[in-house]
Amino acid sequence: MCICINCHYVDDCQTYHAVEGQHQQPHLTETPHFEPQNPTINVNIRTSAAEEIQLEWDVVGCDSFKAEMGKWAKLRPGELIPT
Repeated sequence: MCICINCHYVDDCQTYHAVEGQHQQPHLTETPHFEPQNPTINVNIRTSAAEEIQLEWDVVGCDSFKAEMGKWAKLRPGELIPT
């Protein structure tokens, strides 16, 4: 799971913005200004029976991470939290 959903900077983070783009999800902001330090991204590659390749991007570490539990959910009330 992406640690960004509980990060204070999620709505202004350039790395999370890129992850949203990879997942073809709407952006929390169109022009993020915060450049995180040393984000670590896991990319999981899955194939389906139809030989379709799916990529799952998750930020699993970041030196700039500042915990704010539920930050993403506060910004998108009522929406399913990304997993």
